[in-house]
Amino acid sequence: MTKILTGGVGKSEVASAVTGLGLPGVEIVVSSDMDAAVQLRAGRADYFLGTCHTGAGASLGVLVGLMGAAACHTFGRSVPSGAQIEALLDEGKKVFGFAVDQIDAITPALARALAARTA
Repeated sequence: MTKILTGGVGKSEVASAVTGLGLPGVEIVVSSDMDAAVQLRAGRADYFLGTCHTGAGASLGVLVGLMGAAACHTFGRSVPSGAQIEALLDEGKKVFGFAVDQIDAITPALARALAARTA
């Protein structure tokens, strides 16, 4: 089972987008940044998807501070390729931030890659 937490201004939209994919073995939970950091650090969640208006600092600010920059990646305004997502996962990234207007472009590819990692 892969547990993905969502946070930020588009947390409900991200949760709906992931749920709509119907990925087996994926649990999606709308969360706050602080609760997500606690759950990730305790091993009670696997990944975090955060959104803000720019996809830069605010999408992951709390998580970068509590999880460390090595666990986090911000896509900002760019839409990553599947190869870029795989490379980030290979590096051990568990926390991802992106712009709220990129939810439809980023969420499906990212969620499928996360689900495949623990399938």
